[in-house]
Amino acid sequence: MKKKQFAVIGLGTFGYSVATELAKKGMQVLAIDNDSEIVNEISSYVTQALIVDVTDEKAVKEAGVADCDSVIIAIGGNIETSILATLIIKELGVKNIIVKCSSRWHLRVAAKLGADTVIYPEFEMAKKLVDSMVTPNILEQIALSKDYNLVEILAPQKLIGKAIKDSGIRRDYGVNIIAVRRQIPFINDEGQTDIKEEINMVPSPDYEIMKNDVLVVIGQEKSLEKLKKV
Repeated sequence: MKKKQFAVIGLGTFGYSVATELAKKGMQVLAIDNDSEIVNEISSYVTQALIVDVTDEKAVKEAGVADCDSVIIAIGGNIETSILATLIIKELGVKNIIVKCSSRWHLRVAAKLGADTVIYPEFEMAKKLVDSMVTPNILEQIALSKDYNLVEILAPQKLIGKAIKDSGIRRDYGVNIIAVRRQIPFINDEGQTDIKEEINMVPSPDYEIMKNDVLVVIGQEKSLEKLKKV
């Protein structure tokens, strides 16, 4: 199977991390920046690293960006350059364009220009921090679409000791449990008590929810908000 090809444009902290992590996963990565020092530094970690003026359509095309399956535009400091790069890469026909935005205005413009995914790391980090303080039982939340999220939540006290079919989680909260993570104590080879994690994928209706279980649930945002308050 042919490895997926990615281009990462802009090698600040975010772009550099994305490029090197993709490379660690065995992907082909083209890393682009206008800073020769950063390009030289990352060159030993990625497939190819180039100095390119991303506002020059000819230069971008010659760099091979159009041949990539996905392009991540991570230019944080210069919104104008990011917007021009987004427009050029869209016109080159790249099927999946991801743009890191530095403001809500930038996010709206990138979306209007045809970016397939727009991310605003500072906002996401702030939201996660607030969520962790307000609802500490929420361990992870992933947006699957505009309306549906996947959440890892520590089993609410109200559900402990009940079978999934009797918990009312679907009837009362409108969400579905798709997996349960449970920590199981055991005696290791040294005769000491240790903990291992057991994951039950698609648990049966008779599965009993226990204290400290982590429920992996999926549902609409409004339904998940209701569950968080239990």
